[in-house]
Amino acid sequence: MESAHLIACHECDRVFRRPPPLDGLHLRCSRCASKLSGAHHARPTLDFTCAMAVAALVTLVIAQCFPIIALNAQGMTSQATLFDAASSLWTGQMQIVAAVVFFTTTLFPSMELLALLYVLLPLRAASVPPGFRYVIKFLQWLRPWGMIEVFMLGVLVTTVKMVSLARVIPGAGLFAFGALTVLLALVSRFDPHRLWHACDDIETRDDATPPATKRTESPPEASTVAGSMKVVSAKQAGLLVCHTCGSVQPLHDGEAHPRCHRCHTPLHVRRPASVSRTAALLLAAALLYIPANLLPVMHSTSLGRSEDDTILSGVAYFWTSGDFGLAAVVFIASVVVPMLKLAILAFLVFAAHRRSTWRPHERTRLYRLVERIGRWSMLDVFVVALTVALMHFGSFAVITAGPGALAFGAVVILTMIASMQFDPRLIWDAVPDAAESARDDS
Repeated sequence: MESAHLIACHECDRVFRRPPPLDGLHLRCSRCASKLSGAHHARPTLDFTCAMAVAALVTLVIAQCFPIIALNAQGMTSQATLFDAASSLWTGQMQIVAAVVFFTTTLFPSMELLALLYVLLPLRAASVPPGFRYVIKFLQWLRPWGMIEVFMLGVLVTTVKMVSLARVIPGAGLFAFGALTVLLALVSRFDPHRLWHACDDIETRDDATPPATKRTESPPEASTVAGSMKVVSAKQAGLLVCHTCGSVQPLHDGEAHPRCHRCHTPLHVRRPASVSRTAALLLAAALLYIPANLLPVMHSTSLGRSEDDTILSGVAYFWTSGDFGLAAVVFIASVVVPMLKLAILAFLVFAAHRRSTWRPHERTRLYRLVERIGRWSMLDVFVVALTVALMHFGSFAVITAGPGALAFGAVVILTMIASMQFDPRLIWDAVPDAAESARDDS
């Protein structure tokens, strides 16, 4: 079928013919400048990604087993592993925050690496593992929730914060997390859509039917999509796009609940109730953002004196201590970024609801910005977790997590889910075809 040779932009829904598999080829949508998933065949290769995944998994085990940093004050020593940070929050009646820290820094990254190796190792041997499509869908779901790089930044912020209180001793876990951040960055460069193409290539080689007998004549609408500028989107051409594997297939009349022929994922012309779901999540996040800033994120007791610290007081601490760079980092990640996400998503939802045609390219860039910066707001939660785990010096000094940490973590998660629920193709649905054609011709 001709639609099998088409690809669609996941941000604006424009359809293109699939390019030849040329190594080093990177393609961007001519309409919205987004990278076309499943269309580029550039490095890293399967072998390179497999090697990096194995190295990252070994490094992750080392990072979990050894202390990250240790403190020495008044002859007393305290050290913390990542498990100590999560367990300290759990025993301090902050079970939800402890679960978030454990999932985003331990469980999800390890499951992502194991899932990737489960499919990569057989694919390198030209075989498809059992349950391939379920593992790939699970892998794609996990990828946004691994936050090792954010945790590493939290370690650095905590280290600088503790220098004025005690002697800081870096542990083996700190160096392991540094190496793990680099390795995961290399692994994340690999597009999971390439795994679907590798699976298709293996199944095609194993199929005894000659390729010429398996293809049918090109449907008129598919040829129109590939050759005419009047038909811009898959929706206008009567095609459905799977965001899990990237395949394009026709929408048949009378098919109530279509599913992808490749991965069996339910297909929709547009994500159901995208605007209303995003708006509801944004409202919940905005309401929680108020107590997240007003309530203390940490409660410290030192020599019988108690003190509560909010997010803004932590920024003020770094500023008055002369650490202007860290004050700026914490302020941007914990104050500016959440407010920016809420404002941008609210604007995108309002514009999509009104079917606005105002500056679709700029609105698409704003959506990409929200997706990229969403996870970095978790910085303050990781700083709290490490500080709570480290500051246990008996009656000398004890720090516990406050309710503000729970509210702030909920804000971060809700805004991330809200950006996932928003369908960026709604930005372009109201853009007139004539305006697009004129732009392409210019």
